[in-house]
Amino acid sequence: MNTNTNEGRSLQALAGMHAPCCSRRRFMGVFSGLAAAAALPGCQHVPAVSTEPGAVGAAGAAAVGSRIDVHHHFFSPKWVQAVEKRNALQPVLGFDHFKNWTLDRDIEVLDRDGVEKAYLSVTQPGVWFGDVKESAYLARDLNEHGAGMKEKRKGRYGLFAVLPLPDMDATLREIEYAFDVLKADGVGLLSSYDDKWLGDPSFAPMWKELNRRKAVVYVHATAPGCCSWNYQPGVLPTIVELSSDLARAMVSLVHNGVANATPDVRFIWSHGGGSIWAQRFLVGETVQSLAQEAPLNSRLHHFRRFYYDTAAAADAVHMGILKMIVPHSQILFGSDYPWVEPARIAKGLEQSGFTADELKAIYRTNALKMLARK
Repeated sequence: MNTNTNEGRSLQALAGMHAPCCSRRRFMGVFSGLAAAAALPGCQHVPAVSTEPGAVGAAGAAAVGSRIDVHHHFFSPKWVQAVEKRNALQPVLGFDHFKNWTLDRDIEVLDRDGVEKAYLSVTQPGVWFGDVKESAYLARDLNEHGAGMKEKRKGRYGLFAVLPLPDMDATLREIEYAFDVLKADGVGLLSSYDDKWLGDPSFAPMWKELNRRKAVVYVHATAPGCCSWNYQPGVLPTIVELSSDLARAMVSLVHNGVANATPDVRFIWSHGGGSIWAQRFLVGETVQSLAQEAPLNSRLHHFRRFYYDTAAAADAVHMGILKMIVPHSQILFGSDYPWVEPARIAKGLEQSGFTADELKAIYRTNALKMLARK
């Protein structure tokens, strides 16, 4: 990934924009993965970690092709066209990644960086632009495109299907089509839709159906319309707001009882859970309570049953905090490609204090166990 030219100029230009707060429908100029990657020091291309015999470091213990990437984005031509129309009205951060992405290049990166299989999901801005029919159309197009990738490159991809929230009728239809026809591996959601977070009561029918299907639910960060651009001049919303919105989504699920009502849903939270660990929702926990099994259906219980990917969190600080709360069995390898290449994440994890056995579990075993469970 080259962040020294187009991305650098885009970030400089966006940093100078002090646009007023806008609605979700108008807010198209934010992208989680790019700025999260930009927040990492030296986030340019890193060569794949050596896996030759005798390679130094715990990451070298992982054989080529052994990694499973649960945070990997894809784009269909029709979706790119829809976003391009909005890009003409208001810059969409990272738009060059959409239009320049190709399947062949994607496979090349998987092969080079030792990724056996990547689970595809859509990212910000998703498919909801204020029109129910358009949202349903784009979700179906993306899902069929992702299913086509799985068929064309057998064994290399899984699919977390896109759902056309906040419309519930269209969402329930797409769940049925995605699982029963396309054989999707799960669904991919954003943390909020039109300032409704995932625990909103209007989403209850979706959660009932996903729990019935014992579905995998992957959640990617977005920024709510309330706080996207006006937090601090020059501070991109991806630096603070996307991580904060993950925390809002997690709190809404637990606080509103959705987590209790969906014991069979397997949640994956992007970016290591974002800023949930900096919130006061777990206030009062002690060294002793963290060392014990959490009471059933408590806040800590749910946070420990959730899974968390490593995208934009593959460093000693984020992983150190995460390991204080959850066992390493709940941590999954995720890259946020095409914004961050898998080798970059592997290099960060190698320097984050994990043992060789823990790294193997994060790279592969944890995902295999979680995704295979019915």
